[in-house]
Amino acid sequence: AVILVESNYNPRAYSPKGAQGLMQLMPATAKRFGNTNSWDPRQNILTGSKYLRWLLDYFGQDLELTLAAYNAGAGAVRKAGRQVPDFAETRKYVRTVMQIYQFLLPPTTLQLRARTQAPSPFSIR
Repeated sequence: AVILVESNYNPRAYSPKGAQGLMQLMPATAKRFGNTNSWDPRQNILTGSKYLRWLLDYFGQDLELTLAAYNAGAGAVRKAGRQVPDFAETRKYVRTVMQIYQFLLPPTTLQLRARTQAPSPFSIR
């Protein structure tokens, strides 16, 4: 979900702010997490994943704060009192990534059970 929103799966994506590759890593962040080539898709995804894991741990497994920090920076989330900062771009980013993430999740057992117990719209009564 992050890659789709960040780069639309373009490994050569480059933002006006300098973010690079599939996960749109800033050079300093890439370096901090051991990336030597942000244009290499494998390295980019591994580094972006390490950064997301670090943010998840830092923000107590709160996925929305993690995504807000990925977009706006951890400092912006801290300054906002560990809330999603009141930036239109960041709020939209979090909402969009969460919607895609929810769509990509496999259905739960409860959801599957509800589907199988619900009458089929094709059944004859």
